[in-house]
Amino acid sequence: MKASWHSHRTRTLWLVGMLHAFTHLYTVALLPLYVQIQQDLKLGGIGRATLLVTVMGLAYVLPSYSIGVLADRFSRKKLLVGGLAMNAAGFLGLGLSPNYATALIFAAVAGIGGSFYHPAATALLSRLFPEARGRALGLAGVGASAGFFLGPLYSGWRATAAASWRAPVLDLGILGLVGALLFLWLADEEKSVSKPGPVSASRTRKVPLFSSGRLWFFFLAATLILSLRDFAGQAMGTASSLFLQKAHGYPPKHAGLALSCVFIMSAVSNPLFGHLSDKARLRWAAAVLVCGAALAASIPHLGTALVIPAFLGYGFFFMAGYPITEAALMDSVPDAVRGRIFGLYMVFGGLIGNFSHWLVGEWVGALGPRAHSIPAYNSVFAVIGALIVVSVSALPFLGALRKAEHMEASSTFPDTTPRTF
Repeated sequence: MKASWHSHRTRTLWLVGMLHAFTHLYTVALLPLYVQIQQDLKLGGIGRATLLVTVMGLAYVLPSYSIGVLADRFSRKKLLVGGLAMNAAGFLGLGLSPNYATALIFAAVAGIGGSFYHPAATALLSRLFPEARGRALGLAGVGASAGFFLGPLYSGWRATAAASWRAPVLDLGILGLVGALLFLWLADEEKSVSKPGPVSASRTRKVPLFSSGRLWFFFLAATLILSLRDFAGQAMGTASSLFLQKAHGYPPKHAGLALSCVFIMSAVSNPLFGHLSDKARLRWAAAVLVCGAALAASIPHLGTALVIPAFLGYGFFFMAGYPITEAALMDSVPDAVRGRIFGLYMVFGGLIGNFSHWLVGEWVGALGPRAHSIPAYNSVFAVIGALIVVSVSALPFLGALRKAEHMEASSTFPDTTPRTF
């Protein structure tokens, strides 16, 4: 029975990682396609093309709390399957859109589908791996790394070969539907950690998110400050795409390859730092974020030969911050509310963060002819680095949340999970 249970956990972990790949592949697939989208849809400025990703991102985060409510009460497997299918269908509609208005609608549909993943998957894995949440979320993060890497790489190459941004968008939509069917077929329904079987009754009754205003304060402070990191991370993708294509003259396939370098090293750093963080969660989070900030700010000051290595280093450190902070948040709350808590975390962080694509597009558009000059991007990347550094100040609030929740709610939600801060 024990071997069967461990087999279930391992299979579920890798299948969830596959869905993580699709979820983030869709969030970055349009990054190398901005210029082609602008030309094909005859848009007045590059900011309207980047707005598609902002709309997708806002639709990705706004329903997160509602999805979290569902994830705390119903089958997380079914939520994950339905979300990926909707995400893929949105991409199919986007690729077939005859005009900009229709494209905006289907970008929103794709985003709503993507919103199903994190509240359901993070709560699911945190329940299955209470003794090693950082490692489990880090391993699932390998899927995100693969999606982040393959999204711009494939879309940039395919769009260049087909001379159309629509070809990769349609391809990825079809592939996502296949992935949803595979997950439906291979994944098991969730089992309890302590006793394999139906989902426990604690997830079927209404449980308050936090027991005091002090806990709410710590949570909201950490979440809102970490949204600066999310803003900077998403701004980095759009800024890098425009920087490479306009200032360095990269075609879409080369820009996609360079952007993929940001994410490929996170396939190593996510499980590595996630595992290390199981013994010192917040110290590792601070270290990787500060290193990522320094490398982001350095990008426009480096010679052409060093741009790709800098992207590799930035991705190695910065992306590892996500599974660490997610594990820290899950350490701080009981399973009965994890879906809702992570949903709120996504809403607050993503609502601010996703405006970055549009704002960066407008900023670069306002540069006019200077957008083709490398020094014009110094301030863009400096602001990105500064926002990442400021976001480190959220970590003491996460630590305070864990300590306060443990003292105030341990009698209501006994939890023997090791505390690693």
